[in-house]
Amino acid sequence: MDFATLETLRQKHPAWRLLVADHAPLIISFLHGIFLDANARALPQRELVLRLEDHLHALRERLGEDAFPCTAGTYLDEWAANGRGWLRKFYPPDTDEPHFDLTPAAERAIRWLVQLTERPFVGTESRLLTVFHLLKQMTEGTEQDPQARLAELERQKGALEAEMERLRAGHLELMDESALKDRFQQMADTARGLLSDFRELEHSFHELDRVLRERVATWEGSKGELLETVLGERDAISGSDQGRSFRAFWDFLMSPTRQEELTQQLEQVFAHPAVRALQPDPRLMRIHFDWLEAGEHTQRTVARLSEQLRRYLDDRAWLENRRIMQLLRGIEQQALSVRAHPPERAFLELEEPSPALELPLERPLFSPPSRPRMADATVLEATEEVSAEALFNQAFIDKEQLRENVRHALRSREEVSLAELVEEHPLQHGLAELVAYLSLAAEDRHTAVEEAQPQTLFWTDARGCVRRAVLPLVRFHR
Repeated sequence: MDFATLETLRQKHPAWRLLVADHAPLIISFLHGIFLDANARALPQRELVLRLEDHLHALRERLGEDAFPCTAGTYLDEWAANGRGWLRKFYPPDTDEPHFDLTPAAERAIRWLVQLTERPFVGTESRLLTVFHLLKQMTEGTEQDPQARLAELERQKGALEAEMERLRAGHLELMDESALKDRFQQMADTARGLLSDFRELEHSFHELDRVLRERVATWEGSKGELLETVLGERDAISGSDQGRSFRAFWDFLMSPTRQEELTQQLEQVFAHPAVRALQPDPRLMRIHFDWLEAGEHTQRTVARLSEQLRRYLDDRAWLENRRIMQLLRGIEQQALSVRAHPPERAFLELEEPSPALELPLERPLFSPPSRPRMADATVLEATEEVSAEALFNQAFIDKEQLRENVRHALRSREEVSLAELVEEHPLQHGLAELVAYLSLAAEDRHTAVEEAQPQTLFWTDARGCVRRAVLPLVRFHR
């Protein structure tokens, strides 16, 4: 707490500004009665204006009509301005009426002022016992020696057995009134402090949401990197010490057994004469229900912020898709404008009309090439005269023409069988051309061969004889 830090806090911290405000008694008395005394959160503007007008009317009757010249709405807007920061003004979903909630800084300042008032009883024993109890939990929870922990449990077991023997003998030790008042006062302060923790936790989530929205609005990278950053920070908040502590507290409080136990213990404590002498706040009887309400409000706030962030990202995706559609519409309009007068020369060249997808799992496995083996044999000298016409009568099979036949057939249908192809384009070179079709089918991964279903093909050879071949059904797919 050096001079520079204190000077910065005095100028910028909302709690300090509240304590030195011109109308600090008006502001603090109203906010304390509306939000803290009633454990209220997120009140609508209409209700808050009416209650502030009643509060101002009561003060003007006592201090004069010129005491507070502004209207209730003006005061609320001033207290929620960035230069003040004592109220948070926001619009809940599905409503156009602004709501107000107390900020954690203002609540901290008001609770500090509450502690300045004289209390009917000030005790220190319970705080000392709390310190010892917490230190004991920490030492036992971090003890790594099993024998030491067993020894501590045996000591606790002996103490419990000794206390049970004293009870059986009729010796009952009761807590005196001073110790009871001391512990009740600490319980009440801690219970009210938990409500403050909920408001501060909700404020931290709002700050996180604001930072994320600024980052989304100024993001220039890819959407995947943005989502990874956003979700990473959300997970970091949930996995932080504060997030884990809140989750453990919420799981503990949501247990019906714990709620019933808290209700019974509060009723039993409030019925004690020593506690009734302190004139405790009756709202402490249902403080655990206030915890549940504040926790549910915080959970709904987090869910609502997540939903708003998701819609914000969806809006950005919609804008990007809209820009893509505008570009496509522009291309279509440009194409229609030059339809009557097409370019005389090629202005765009495409290697393929559609992209080719090559999935890794569809690639064939490696097959090593076969190596021919040369056998040693005696080469005999040829003595017969053989005609050389067979060398010049070889037929050439144009596989590109066969591929074109397949593509032409698939233009008007999803699939075509090899028998249909042969019927539409009769074989010109007989069995050799049929084998070339089968070679094309083996090279194309979209072709299906059904071994269980045979098909029969017919063609006419060069001599005019009808030939027939029976082979498995081959289907070419688009």
